[in-house]
Amino acid sequence: MSSSKKSICVFCGSSPGNHPRYVELAKNTGKAISDQNYRFVYGGGSLGLMGASARAAFDNGGDVLGIIPEFLVHAEGAFTEAEHRIVPDMHVRKMQMYEESDAFIILPGGVGTLEEAIEVMSWMRLQLHQKPMVFLSNDGYWDPLIGLIHHTIDMKFTPEWLKDDVFAATTPDQALNMIKAEWDNPKEQRNIWVEVDIDKM
Repeated sequence: MSSSKKSICVFCGSSPGNHPRYVELAKNTGKAISDQNYRFVYGGGSLGLMGASARAAFDNGGDVLGIIPEFLVHAEGAFTEAEHRIVPDMHVRKMQMYEESDAFIILPGGVGTLEEAIEVMSWMRLQLHQKPMVFLSNDGYWDPLIGLIHHTIDMKFTPEWLKDDVFAATTPDQALNMIKAEWDNPKEQRNIWVEVDIDKM
């Protein structure tokens, strides 16, 4: 990582959503991250929740790193006032966002946000990392996804311990407190295999 301070990656939509509360939550998240002197890492755009959260962190005096693929520079309007990298493609962007971060906050977003969050979660499920992940919304936005994740656990396709590693918060401060608690008390390596009692099937 290029920063000596802890970094939090924010995955979120490049659109503002259909209600002002989403933009407000994004702004509050960016400000809260910079208030606690963490570096804000994100996808580099200046539009939607991405732009709102990054701008709030930057305007609050925070360190911001945006990582954006070349083909999206014009489409998403790269936030060039902050430190930014232009990379060749989406795969490089996602890997660099992961490598530059110590934790992840997932704000509301669409399929792109889902794809980023699910891949990082799948790496956690395989115990390739133990970086905290928190789904953040103030209106239950992520409830269906978290319900589906729990369903995969109940159906024995995902280890039970993942329930203790995927967090949900309703405020930025709550999300940051969850992340700090995980940093302060890291979990031991867990078994990636799902335990199934064949005799009971």
